[in-house]
Amino acid sequence: MNSPVGRDAPTANGSTASAAATAAATAGAASATTDQREVGGRYKWVALSNTTMGVMIATIDSSIVIISLPAIFRGIGLDPLAPGNIGYLLWMILGYTLVSAVLVVVLGRLGDMFGRVRMYNLGFVIFACASLALSLDPLRGGLGALWLIGFRVVQAVGGSMLTANSAAILTDAFPARQRGMALGINQITALAGMFLGLLVGGVLATIDWRAVFWVSVPFGVIGTFWSYRSLRETGIRKPGRIDWIGNLTFTAGAGTLLAAVTYGIQPYGGHSTGWTNPWVLGGLSTGVLLLITFCVAETRIAEPMFQLRLFRIRAFAAGNLAALLIAIARGGMQFMLIIWLQGIWLPLHGYDFERTPLWAGIFMLPLTVGFLIGGPASGYLSDRFGARFFATTGLLLVAGSFLGLLALPVNFSYPAFAALLLLSGLGQGMFSAPNTSAIMGSVPADQRGVASGMRSTFQNSGTALSIGLFFSLMVAGLAGSLPHALSTGLQAQQVPAATAHQVAGLPPVSTLFATFLGNNPVGHLLGPSGVLNTLPTQNAQTLTGTRFFPELVSGPFHHGLVTVFSAAALMALIGALASALRGRRDTKKAQL
Repeated sequence: MNSPVGRDAPTANGSTASAAATAAATAGAASATTDQREVGGRYKWVALSNTTMGVMIATIDSSIVIISLPAIFRGIGLDPLAPGNIGYLLWMILGYTLVSAVLVVVLGRLGDMFGRVRMYNLGFVIFACASLALSLDPLRGGLGALWLIGFRVVQAVGGSMLTANSAAILTDAFPARQRGMALGINQITALAGMFLGLLVGGVLATIDWRAVFWVSVPFGVIGTFWSYRSLRETGIRKPGRIDWIGNLTFTAGAGTLLAAVTYGIQPYGGHSTGWTNPWVLGGLSTGVLLLITFCVAETRIAEPMFQLRLFRIRAFAAGNLAALLIAIARGGMQFMLIIWLQGIWLPLHGYDFERTPLWAGIFMLPLTVGFLIGGPASGYLSDRFGARFFATTGLLLVAGSFLGLLALPVNFSYPAFAALLLLSGLGQGMFSAPNTSAIMGSVPADQRGVASGMRSTFQNSGTALSIGLFFSLMVAGLAGSLPHALSTGLQAQQVPAATAHQVAGLPPVSTLFATFLGNNPVGHLLGPSGVLNTLPTQNAQTLTGTRFFPELVSGPFHHGLVTVFSAAALMALIGALASALRGRRDTKKAQL
């Protein structure tokens, strides 16, 4: 049953009676809602289980294609590393995240206005339909890639509806004394889904590339029927007008900015990255200008989409700053670990390059285990003792894990590597659950939808920004040392000097993407020239074996890795400082 809060029931006794009846109905609804939350019952657990499934499948789909990209592109008959095709690759990886980052605030605000459950349910419908369309891609080549990218965008719209409103639904359904536990389970499941997607994608890609998208269809259909039958509006709606100026300037500004960051990874002219590309610079400038316009407009609009005044709440502002920084650090860690495992460590230990995507997901499981252990436990304890200690300590553990990874050799001992991943997962779990609870518990009840969307925006934007930032840092580190090492190593295996110099002069980003996709990097670099067929058999086998490229690139890669993980550790420490300054105890403005 929908809550009558915010609705005026007409009466025959004039405006005074109408106002009195409305006030009584509002007070009664608020009291009933409070009683329901305090007494508990089955509904809150139904809400927790359904929203947890919703955000898990949404976040699994945000990462499931990363590991399965080789199988997907083989299935549609497209070489993503061919000249002119890297754009398809980038948008398959980043399109979902970019759309999620841009839309979650808008959809959270619409949830406050028209009903959070209503928006959430519609999200399941859109997500299920898009998943079905993805699995039925009838096209091949570039058109097939555009079909997938387009429906990934539609799928992201549905996923954004789920993630933007799930935390608000839970905050409405659970009393304050259990809110941290509920949000902890929901948030950690969502974050764990990002890493489980790597494993699920690797497993399903070995069966059939369409299975990567098929797996979401039954979850989407079940979730749709279940949410429509079981969820109901229990929160306070805030009817109002749509802020068209805010929606348009934020969507255009954030979308342009993140798209420019995406294209900044690609080489331009004689440069290894595209940060000097006039279109990229123009996109960055335009995006920033639109976002500044958005911020100015939101302070002058009576009913703004983005509630800037929420940043006056210290717990809200500090929590979101820490969440943004750790999202950037976590996204960078995810991609760097994949390249480290797939491009160096797994081949050095005898794994063929084609098998490395699946095994990279398996060897990263300690990170997910840490999430699942640390999140619910810290969420439960933060309900009793506050968020600051757990969130701050968690980020200190994350910073320590980055420093530990810096101390490892490139060809590390796996138990030490797994222990550091487990520590990082525990720390991120300890931070994420209490931090989410503190953010959502600090805002007024009628702002929970937009607050949830703002929180998701910072998290998703951090993930998108991390790819551009850390790929650029890694490419910059490789650009200074990889060409010489590659040219020398190739010539030592009797590759003609002209070919070796030409290959060594190719942008490092191409080599990184080759390892990322599970391709043999040397085979990818030398294949178009046909030189492998002219070399002695022993030299050709050495070049395309599992040890030549990893041993060649270990030094340059470690240099880039030091830069990346040092930056990530610094972000985690700054996030810990922001978390420590959130206040002694969580604010209670959201308690009814």
